Order: sequence, then structure tokens, then C-alpha cells
Amino acid sequence: MLTILGSKQKFCDGVDRRNFLKIGAFGAGLSLADMLRNKAQAAATTGTSTSNKAAIMIYLPGGPSHMDMYDLKPEAPMEYRGEFKPISTNVPGIQISEHFTRQARMFDKLAVIRSIVSVDEHSDSNVMTGYSENTNRMAHHPSFGAVISRLRGNSNADVPPFVSMRGMTIGTEPGYLGVAHRAFTPNGPGIDNLKLVNGVTNERVGERRNLLENFDSIRRDIDATGTMNGLDAFTTRAFDMVSSGSVRRALNLDAVDPRIRDRYRGAEDFLRALRLVEAGVGCVTLAIGGWDTHSNNFQTLRQQLPVVDRGVSNLVMDLVDRGMDKDVLTVMWGEFGRTPRVNGTAGRDHWSPVMSAMVAGGGMNMGQAIGSSSSRGEYPRENRVTVSRVLSTFYRAMGIDPSQTFPNGSGRPMYILDDREPVSELL
Repeated sequence: MLTILGSKQKFCDGVDRRNFLKIGAFGAGLSLADMLRNKAQAAATTGTSTSNKAAIMIYLPGGPSHMDMYDLKPEAPMEYRGEFKPISTNVPGIQISEHFTRQARMFDKLAVIRSIVSVDEHSDSNVMTGYSENTNRMAHHPSFGAVISRLRGNSNADVPPFVSMRGMTIGTEPGYLGVAHRAFTPNGPGIDNLKLVNGVTNERVGERRNLLENFDSIRRDIDATGTMNGLDAFTTRAFDMVSSGSVRRALNLDAVDPRIRDRYRGAEDFLRALRLVEAGVGCVTLAIGGWDTHSNNFQTLRQQLPVVDRGVSNLVMDLVDRGMDKDVLTVMWGEFGRTPRVNGTAGRDHWSPVMSAMVAGGGMNMGQAIGSSSSRGEYPRENRVTVSRVLSTFYRAMGIDPSQTFPNGSGRPMYILDDREPVSELL
């Protein structure tokens, strides 16, 4: 039994965001071969997308402060505007935080949405599925990456279509699409399970494959339902995923030019995400930092914002330099914004009425600030948009119709998203 653990984070609600995925080779768990088999069965009944487009979804857990990143209010009273000053970008009329110097120099490659309304939940469910965690406890809507997995199918067995570098979370779950479309999670011991054990040669791997095939033949003989038919082919693909090493090489930065690694210092997962989409992964999610700044907001952000700036600016420019920016969309956001008024402990509390998101690539229109918030950053003033509408825009950029339906657990057809009007300025 293989257990791949996600990273552990605790927010102000006291809930540990630590989840796990178990893959059992012979037990009751779902084996890698089973996952591949189920994906191919889904592809046969729903059709697949052969698009080379991909998405990198950067999640800032805890709720980042829109007032100190992309929507500063220098004219507001001190208790609202806080300690940071805005700086001009290379796009006339657009300013962002003084701690985003790299992004400021390349803002023509970026866009920001400043008028997104969210929900007050310490959960990634809303920004990853378009539905709140409260709704998804019953509805089980799939994550963005799970939809990519379902539609991309199993055209490349060596590379998983969906990778979460932050473990399994509520927002990465496949919901009614089924466990076959859960993310591959390389956290914890996961990378170790992608390489051959010491002393195991390719010949011995072949012997083990034959042993497993014989074992599965016995299971098929016993199984009167016929569900085991064809498992051999998917078992082979499971072995191929491990032996090919494509994902392992993408995650291992040892062979990367030290000068490139140094550019991503402190934000290495941004580089891993780049290498994963280069390897053919359709959706990668990653997380960085902790943004639940009820106290010492400015002290925390002075440390974290330059690291984020380094990671996202290098990622976007490397995608541009590789000619991948039209096919790979990038988004960076959290679950909500933070209170415009600074509290008594130099912190900002939860604020769902408005937040910001940074987007790049995907063939979308860059070099712009979309929407605006009120003079004190309290609510949308122009172009109010929901998280679902932003995700709808991303689906369209990926060549996916968000009005497409999939059957839920009861067989009822469900739209990918209910609120599907796109953010037209991006398209």
C-alpha cells in the first residue's frame, strides 16, 4: 500500500489541511493500473481532448491581502492603505505592490482582476471547482484539474494529466467524475515511489510485471462480472509510468542548470510546475506560503511577497521564452481577500466581498487591470465577477465548453459550471 501525504497547514479555524491518497497494489485500494483502466473507460464513453493546452494554478492558502498586492489604495486613510506603497508597472496607469518589482517590469505579460467576489471559507473548493465547500459537501462538483483529466483521457500513460504538488485537498477532488481522476500527488514519499528500488533492475521489473499479470489472470478467472478483462494492458501502462521516469525527471531539479535553479530560489515548485507542463501534464496545482495574516500582516508579507514575485515572474517569462505562453495559462489567487481596515494587531482579517487574482498566458489578453474595487477596497465598484465566471474563462481558454455536462453519482447530467459567463476582457 502506497500512501502519498500532502503538506500540512493550519489556519485560524483550527483545521489541518492534510490529506492523503492511498494506492493499493493488491488490496482494496485503487491501484495505478485501475486508475488508468478507469480513465480509458471514461474516454471511450465521453470522448477525449487532444489539446496541448495546460494550466498552472497557484494557490495562496489562507487568503492573501488584495490591498497589499494588486489593489493598493494610496489615497485611502492610513488604517486602510497600510504600510506598502504602489509602484508603476510597464503598462501605463497600472500600479501594484512595491514588493512586486519583477512583475512590474513585465506586466504586459500579466493581467489582474480586481473585482472578484468569493465566500468566507478556509477552503480551496471555490477557486478550484467554482463551488463553495458547503455546496460541495452534497454536490461533489469536480475540480478544474479533474475535468482536464476526464477530457484529456489516457493518451499518454507515461504522464498523469493532473498533478497536485500540494497533496490532496478538498479543492483538488474529482467529485462525481470518480477517483480515477484524482490528482497525482508527488509530495512526501511520492517521488521515491517513482524510481526503482535499489537493486531492482529492469529485468526484475519485467519479472514483477509478469507476476502481477498472472495474479490478475487468477482474479479474472474468479471474477464472474468480467470487470477484470483487459487489465493486463493497463497494468503495463502503470509499469511504464514508473519506468519511463518522465514525471520523476520533471520533479527532480538536480539536473537543471544551477543558474536557472538560483532564479527560482525559495520558489522551486514554480520551476517544477514549468517542467511538468513541458512533460505533458495538463493541469498542475501548487501552493506557497501562509496568508492567514490576522496579525503582523505587513511583517509576514515583507518576507513572502518577494518570494512569490520571484517565482511567478520567472515562471511566466520562461513560458514566454519557450513559446508556451499561448498554450499554458497561469493563475495565482487565494480563497478570499482580507479586511481593508487594519486591525489592532497590525493584521487583516477575512474579507470575501472582494479579492484579486493574477492571470497570465493561455492565449488570453494581457497587460490590463480588469474591474476595480471601491476607494477603500471594500467591495467591487466596476465589473463584479464571481469565481465561477473566472474559471469559466479559463475553461474556454483551454478549449473546453463550461456548459458541457457529466453525469453525477445519481446519473443526473451536471454542468461543469452553473455561472458560466466569461470575463470577456480576457478573451
